[in-house]
Amino acid sequence: MPGKWYPVIMSQSTEHYEKLLQKYLDGQCSITETEELYAWLQSSPAHRSLLSTMQREFEQAMNTRHEIPAEVSDRIENRLLEEITQHKVVRLHYWRWTAAAAIVLLLAGVYFIRTSSLRQTFPIVAVSNSDGDVAPGTNKAILTLSNGETVTLDSTGNRIITQGKTLVHQRNGQLQYAVQNNEDAIIYNTLTVPRGGQFNIVLPDGSHVWLNAASSLKYPTAFNGAQRMVEMQGQGYFEVAKNTKQPFFVKVNNMEVQVLGTSFDVMAYTDEKSVNTTLLEGAIKVQHGNNQQRLQPGQQAVLDPATGAITVRRPDVDQVIAWKTGFFEFDNAPLADIMRQLSRWYDIDVNYTQVQDSRLFGGRISRNLPLSDILHMLEANGPKFLLTGRKLIVK
Repeated sequence: MPGKWYPVIMSQSTEHYEKLLQKYLDGQCSITETEELYAWLQSSPAHRSLLSTMQREFEQAMNTRHEIPAEVSDRIENRLLEEITQHKVVRLHYWRWTAAAAIVLLLAGVYFIRTSSLRQTFPIVAVSNSDGDVAPGTNKAILTLSNGETVTLDSTGNRIITQGKTLVHQRNGQLQYAVQNNEDAIIYNTLTVPRGGQFNIVLPDGSHVWLNAASSLKYPTAFNGAQRMVEMQGQGYFEVAKNTKQPFFVKVNNMEVQVLGTSFDVMAYTDEKSVNTTLLEGAIKVQHGNNQQRLQPGQQAVLDPATGAITVRRPDVDQVIAWKTGFFEFDNAPLADIMRQLSRWYDIDVNYTQVQDSRLFGGRISRNLPLSDILHMLEANGPKFLLTGRKLIVK
């Protein structure tokens, strides 16, 4: 579209802030850097001078249904965050066209989500968390001790739980086991995270496990044998303390993951089509019956529970662990896939009045939003919802 877009003239003095902006878009900006970027963007009206021009040209581009050239998109993307605030914002900069089209409207506090069946992106005005809305999940779990006693855990707890020689420290949303040279009989604890919750735990060997909603982890209070074995259901992210003399095993249903020291994610919900094990660092072996696969960093083992077959692929790792960093992230996902994630995090029951829906959705959305905000984003692209208490009907 020659002559339709005005370039942003960059001087030597703005290069630093361009780098800060890119770091912000990539989710790598510190609080101090974000505040510095915000102060600069707010320091002069000249930094906003192209706003009205971009908005007019954006509307013309939408009317002509042409894609915005990549080089122009890059320039416009650099205008993002004219107002950096602490309010909730959905950033979908993974799709170049969507990001470019969204820049102007983001300044008005709107959110975006994309469907693969449309070239347009629809703005949705944010809705406050009103009465009857469903708040996002929090840090909460139930710890079941070896004697069957249960302890309710939440975001604010700060205490020491004693069972025999084992001391367990709860510090806010984390459970940490003190290292014990315990030669007594092995006893087990179970950490259960309900729907609408998440929690993390430091095991007796120093390994760190983050549990997503509707998940559980069973583990010994001391690792005294030749191996370290835990059992997991749902989804968990592991950072395993290295110990070559005592390999670490994760049992997931009928599958087993063996590691020496590594970081990986296991998604094994019973209502999902596959069990996915994604390796970030180190080396692991995934085994189901006689089938096994060794993974390299960046690879994912996909187990088909029906056949026992294991295939290996390279996923978007950031998307796999988005839940751990506080986001939902979708890439051409069917509505049903999104609803399953929402049902676990917001503790809602989902029913459908129409089963067939060919739309595919993509986007990166904060898990800190109230449910209504996410539903309004989706509604702009076709689906309709009726929320009554914690029952959601998809029309």
